[in-house]
Amino acid sequence: MNKIKVFVVDDSAVVRQVLTELFSKDDHFEFLGSASDPLFAMEKMNSNWPDVIVLDIEMPRMDGITFLKQIMRDKPTPIVICSTLTEEGSDTALLAMSLGAVDIITKPKVGLKDFLNESSMLLVDAVLGASQTNIRKVTTQTYQTVTKSKVDPDLSQMRATEKIVAIGTSTGGTIALEELLTKLPNNKTPGIVIVQHMPEKFTEAFAKRLNSICDINVREGKDGDRITPGLALIAPGNRHMQVKRSGAQYYIEVTDGPLVNRHRPSVDVLFRSVAKNVGKNARGLILTGMGDDGASGLLEMKEAGATTYAQNEESCVVFGMPKEAIRRGAVDTILPLRDMYKVIVGYS
Repeated sequence: MNKIKVFVVDDSAVVRQVLTELFSKDDHFEFLGSASDPLFAMEKMNSNWPDVIVLDIEMPRMDGITFLKQIMRDKPTPIVICSTLTEEGSDTALLAMSLGAVDIITKPKVGLKDFLNESSMLLVDAVLGASQTNIRKVTTQTYQTVTKSKVDPDLSQMRATEKIVAIGTSTGGTIALEELLTKLPNNKTPGIVIVQHMPEKFTEAFAKRLNSICDINVREGKDGDRITPGLALIAPGNRHMQVKRSGAQYYIEVTDGPLVNRHRPSVDVLFRSVAKNVGKNARGLILTGMGDDGASGLLEMKEAGATTYAQNEESCVVFGMPKEAIRRGAVDTILPLRDMYKVIVGYS
């Protein structure tokens, strides 16, 4: 019997190590190798195409859902999804199956190595079963399902492991941010992106001061910085900051550009990018400030599935920005500043 050629695509070094050992020592398989993301995988697989691919969903540069669609379109191959996002009944699991995944293994968020070792038989059976799949029949059914379905196959609009909190503020914001950020514990805080209306060169000093008094890390954002838990990135003065997505990871893009709502950086620019690229995996906070910058962007975030908050009038230095966001229907909940930290801590 010919051995089943297997390739693993997962950004976790632990997963790649354990699965390499598993498939290399089993006589049923010929282990072709592994890659940390789909683009590296394509480079390696082109010379020796696998019979079965074991695929993660959250990876840099290209997410697994996008890669799954690409494989099923260009070179249909049985795929077993192995991810933390695919609990039974989750929208991610249902979408993966509808796009042609033949089996799903849900990884735990903790104790990963022990789980993989203990579930070796489950993984072996999943790959053996996938190798016997009539993939042509699967892809035909997938095409019929997807063309009839209203499911949005954009991973940014589905639940992800990493969450983002976007904050916009102006007049009175330096005091508000200090009160808010100093309450956040480093180990239970998602990645945070902030626009504070402030002149060029002032933001770096402001970020350094916050970093010296906060448990979380705070710094002025630089183009290409990845957004990670326990880190707050503040838009540099006189530059716009946007959130972009690479695979299932988020990073910032810092650019020049015209003033937006008379500001650069603009809260609207940040919030609109979060609405587009993060969707329901984000929370938006609009704090004290003069004018209406951020109101439109916060509404776009809400319409994209994000949960949105505004600082209440009593705790604001200037109630302009929160008031306008509330007036436009962009706000889910109004809170005093002293309670704002509660919607950030443990958000996951």
